[in-house]
Amino acid sequence: MAYVKNISLAVVFLLCMSFTYFHHGWANYDQKKVLDFKTTIEQSVYENPHALAEVKYKGETWTVYLAPASRMTARGLSADMIKAGTAVRIVAYPHKTKKTEMRAERIFVDGEKYELR
Repeated sequence: MAYVKNISLAVVFLLCMSFTYFHHGWANYDQKKVLDFKTTIEQSVYENPHALAEVKYKGETWTVYLAPASRMTARGLSADMIKAGTAVRIVAYPHKTKKTEMRAERIFVDGEKYELR
């Protein structure tokens, strides 16, 4: 019986470690450099593990990591609200090494603030 319990614990440990390894984490984003700007959504993907949007920032196309779709839905931000053509204000942190990637902390749609963290 102890053998089965040890095997089960090992499997759970390995699964947790594998998911931790693949999760990108927020440490890669520079929280000392706040980007706060208005733009228009060029395209978006509303799915897990994170919704994404492409926007123009300082003349370049950037990928914006948003919250998981389930969290955004729970906070009242639907896929329709961030579709292509939507004017938004984004408050985000740039990636430390990827030049055109950022993580949004909050997004404003029609003047309404949605916290993403």
